[in-house]
Amino acid sequence: MKRNLITIKKVGMFMENKIEAIILFAKQKLAADKTGHNMDHLTRVANMSQKLSSHYHVNEFITISAAYLHDVIDDKLVSDPKEALADINNFLIQLEIDKNTINQIIEIITHMSYSSTLEHDYPLSLEGQIVQDADWLDAIGAVGIMRAIYFGGHHGITIYDPTINPRTNMTKKDIRDFSRETVINHFYEKLLLIKDKLNTKEAKKIAAHRQEIMLQFLNDFKSEWDAQS
Repeated sequence: MKRNLITIKKVGMFMENKIEAIILFAKQKLAADKTGHNMDHLTRVANMSQKLSSHYHVNEFITISAAYLHDVIDDKLVSDPKEALADINNFLIQLEIDKNTINQIIEIITHMSYSSTLEHDYPLSLEGQIVQDADWLDAIGAVGIMRAIYFGGHHGITIYDPTINPRTNMTKKDIRDFSRETVINHFYEKLLLIKDKLNTKEAKKIAAHRQEIMLQFLNDFKSEWDAQS
């Protein structure tokens, strides 16, 4: 697990074994993922959470734990999110993590997703805002482009159809309706909107560069699609 050591080195030796156990738990739950929500994604989110956390006084054990666990309850990935959440709660209890810390981790992972913000604007703790920013940053830029294509291919989503306009004012139900989506429209319906929804100034600075990468990609894609270049 060498690539995870940079993520856990600051939490202290006492908590390091618990982080390692959480990483293994998440890996077991998402080992079969083919949608771009695998351990590579979780590790990037954890590392970005640590990078953003370095600017603030936060409980880094909470941010790293939430980063690794957030997709274990994602309703895109699991058939029963409530059961998955109960599994996480029981697992953290078995690790002898205190109740207050468990509650903070669970509060973050149950309210940080993009789709959940379409229904209500839940006030996250600073730790939650950092993990949310880290997760959303991984949806944009060069990696975000690849993940969007990878996810679309997995679900058989059409790459592009110029007769289908991007949807606006989307609900959670809309964003889960892949029958009305194209991969390219996903950029306009969600990914290009992320930059202005981030919490921390550090994340917004990173997002500005990643936004330009996506805009350039979309410009080049449409030019090639129309055989103009």
